[in-house]
Amino acid sequence: MSATVEDPRFEPDSSEADSAQAVAPRRRRRWPWVVVGLMSLVLVAWLVVRDTTPVGHFTSAENYDRFFTAYDRAMDDLPDPDATLDLRTEYGVVRMYRFDGANPEQAPLVLLPGRAAASPVWADNLASLRDLRTVYTIDLLGEPGASVQSRPITDDRDQARWLHQALRQLPHESVDLVGMSIGGWTATNLAIHEPAGIGRVILLDPAMTFASMPWETIVRSIPASVRWLPKSWRDSFNSWTAGGAPVEQVPVADMIEAGMQTYALKLPQPTQFGAEQLAGLPMPVLVILAGRSVMHDSADAARHARETLSAGTVLVYPEASHAINGEYPDRIAADIGEFLRT
Repeated sequence: MSATVEDPRFEPDSSEADSAQAVAPRRRRRWPWVVVGLMSLVLVAWLVVRDTTPVGHFTSAENYDRFFTAYDRAMDDLPDPDATLDLRTEYGVVRMYRFDGANPEQAPLVLLPGRAAASPVWADNLASLRDLRTVYTIDLLGEPGASVQSRPITDDRDQARWLHQALRQLPHESVDLVGMSIGGWTATNLAIHEPAGIGRVILLDPAMTFASMPWETIVRSIPASVRWLPKSWRDSFNSWTAGGAPVEQVPVADMIEAGMQTYALKLPQPTQFGAEQLAGLPMPVLVILAGRSVMHDSADAARHARETLSAGTVLVYPEASHAINGEYPDRIAADIGEFLRT
């Protein structure tokens, strides 16, 4: 059995060993400073390139042209409007389209679209809703569309004020609001802060209104909201919210994706309404929720709506996704018609 013999030639010098042990920790400690340095560079770069304009806008002339090419193509799916209105408010010019319909002596329906959408999103609904009333569609101020924001919108009251100012310019004593997704939140917010002139409120799977948004939706929306990331990421998110429906080569989906990439949104985060605010709504409210919505737990939202609304009617379409307006246009029109008659 052999023995191990230590060769004195390889015995480390004690001063060298001590020096190596002293240097090693100093080398390791450099890494936090490297990380801090990189983070500082990223912060400086963000400060240099970040968009500090206080109002929503298209990020370049080329992007403006790209969006409105998609917008005009999507508008081709709508009938020709009977009037195009540009209404000046304190916060900018609001674009609305009027489509004449049945019962012109009664309050018209004003349709409010969702986030990054505009009037063309209502293409599947116009025919059946015009059988009920005259219809106005609106491009929300501060969102991609033909409305032009000129003053910062800083809180919920500002959101209500610009819409109230636009609607008061219509030749009607009152209007009935139909809002989908964030348009549902916008309609509810207006009814809470500026209820004058609102006859009824109809909400199609409204976001941030009767239940909070799930964390999964928030997380999945982050990469979709970064303009320079690939188009496929935004298409994937939009398809997911629509229950897996394909969105490629669909004109209104192309318009929404173009808006998400080309428009710098400068709006405050919507705040969820308190129970007292919802209970204080003085007008009848119809809530139609999508059973497969990714914007909230539809069962929780339905329960909260029934508990808080003093004059509320709450319906749930079990198989509907958040794209409920395009999936069930005739059923929605029938339920709205019944709501208006009662």
